[in-house]
Amino acid sequence: MLPNPLVLPVGFVIGILVAAPVGPVNILCIQRAIARGLWGGIAAGLGAVLGDGLVALLAAMGVGAISGAIDYHRQTIQIVGGLVLLAFGWRLYITVPTIDQNATEANGKSSMLAYLWDVPKTFFLTVTNPGAVLGLFAIFGGISTFVEVTGPVEALLMVAAIMVGSLSWWVGLSYVVARLRSRISFERLTLINRIAGLALIVFGLVLIGEIAYQLAVVALK
Repeated sequence: MLPNPLVLPVGFVIGILVAAPVGPVNILCIQRAIARGLWGGIAAGLGAVLGDGLVALLAAMGVGAISGAIDYHRQTIQIVGGLVLLAFGWRLYITVPTIDQNATEANGKSSMLAYLWDVPKTFFLTVTNPGAVLGLFAIFGGISTFVEVTGPVEALLMVAAIMVGSLSWWVGLSYVVARLRSRISFERLTLINRIAGLALIVFGLVLIGEIAYQLAVVALK
């Protein structure tokens, strides 16, 4: 029996919708694409693709226990993610910016290899975002509204389509930003670094502040 033909397009759209909302990974991807070019941005987004793929795979396998465990340990995961964002944000804020003009199409592969350290960073940011993880589980829970996924083959095709959709977003975003990078001066890049760093710090403070507020409410009851 052939797989449902709607699995791939629906998964592709889900991948874009999961990646598109402005968040820490989008900010890092934009900053890397400005400073390092197309491959720098793609390398930063690749970790998010792998993170989305892992979460989608677990959701497709129907591992409800993992969703429950994430929800149960949400506070711990959120605090860890918040602290990591504070560290990344502060480091980006104080880093002296550089624009790698050698990150061209001619040596794109070598440039990407040099920037692959960003992959585990964005992967960690993706999988330590309880809201995004549980949201992807929720999407899989309601996906039958658009297309019925039956069997392991269709589930794996759905996961692959989600990853392709996510990757397409990061490649497109990196390409657009990289095309504009030649107009950015050192002073502007310094400002962009500081804004991006402050944005990551704000995201981290919001995550930690939410948990602190919840604990304070519980303590006052």
